[in-house]
Amino acid sequence: MAARAVTQVMHMYLRSTRFSHLPNCFLAAQLKISYLRFYTSRHNDSTETIQKPENTVLLNNLTVLGVDIKMARRRQPGVFRKVITNEEAVAEFLKNKGANRQTIASIISRYPRAITRSYCHLEERWRLWRSIFKTDSEIINVIQRSPESYFRSSDNENLEKNISFLCSLGLTSKDLHRILTTAPRTFSNRLELNKQMVKYLQDLCVSLCDQNPDDFVKRIITKNAYILIRSIKRIKTNVDFFTEALKLSNSELTKLLQGHGAEVLDLSSDYMKRNFKNTSEQLQSLGCTPEEVKKFFIDYPPAFYASFEKISIKIDCLLESEINIKQLLKKPRILEFSVDNLKNRIEELERLGYDFRKHGVTILDSSRRRFEAKLEKLTEGE
Repeated sequence: MAARAVTQVMHMYLRSTRFSHLPNCFLAAQLKISYLRFYTSRHNDSTETIQKPENTVLLNNLTVLGVDIKMARRRQPGVFRKVITNEEAVAEFLKNKGANRQTIASIISRYPRAITRSYCHLEERWRLWRSIFKTDSEIINVIQRSPESYFRSSDNENLEKNISFLCSLGLTSKDLHRILTTAPRTFSNRLELNKQMVKYLQDLCVSLCDQNPDDFVKRIITKNAYILIRSIKRIKTNVDFFTEALKLSNSELTKLLQGHGAEVLDLSSDYMKRNFKNTSEQLQSLGCTPEEVKKFFIDYPPAFYASFEKISIKIDCLLESEINIKQLLKKPRILEFSVDNLKNRIEELERLGYDFRKHGVTILDSSRRRFEAKLEKLTEGE
């Protein structure tokens, strides 16, 4: 109504002034310009009105709690202009659950929006999380590491539905615990998003001629806790990349995805392609056949995401110690050890006269305790 009245007044004004002799189209243009100026002026005035000053009482309360105001303001400045907040209730809630003052301050500093949640909402959310975790301290540890995972969503009903849905897939409490600990955003996803990813994986399983899609999905999720917080597009791109780069049959791809391949399924495809290209070229330059390169990546999928530079240095380190590239292909997990660790182990073995060509490299692929036990036996046998 106000806008219409303004338009009518402007139209009467233009007709009664020096513009009255001009064509209607010109008058319409003038009317439009005048209205836009009026609207913009009002919009600017309202914007200035909306920009409320920061809540000084809130600032004082947060300062008393030990919150890093600069950090909090940088992360979510809008919180400081809210009239009603629950910082004291949130602090009391976390304190009752076992968080100390420093932890509470750190949580609010990194995720200020936490203070907008009500005590009742937090209690209900805690009840749902507690159905997965055994102790309150475990939950506090997750919240301390990732405040957003607990405070970001206000939809407890969606959280409960996600828990029920994941349980329906055959995931155990242990599985849910690991997902909530490492990829808590899974439970904040809209239920429909999680269902879409599961449906994609089930359809993928069927397309590979596997007769057990539910088990297929369960195996992938238990191998990779991050899978449900990635896009279907990314997962599909990586599946296609595995198939094309390694020339995999349906059965080979199924085995890879249900095994260690699932661990890298959520990564950036560009990054994996680059590592695959560089490592493949190095292995081929050392005399490996395409089939051997394929087997290397199937047996050791971490090569898709591990830094090529570091893998290259480790391979060179092994070759310098007269370890054959074929021996490495049989035990590629040796590459999981750091360069320094490998060098130290090789030096200790060489000091005892260990012959890698004769005895192989299995000894390098063992825990520190087992390695020391084997060194002790070698020493006794001298």
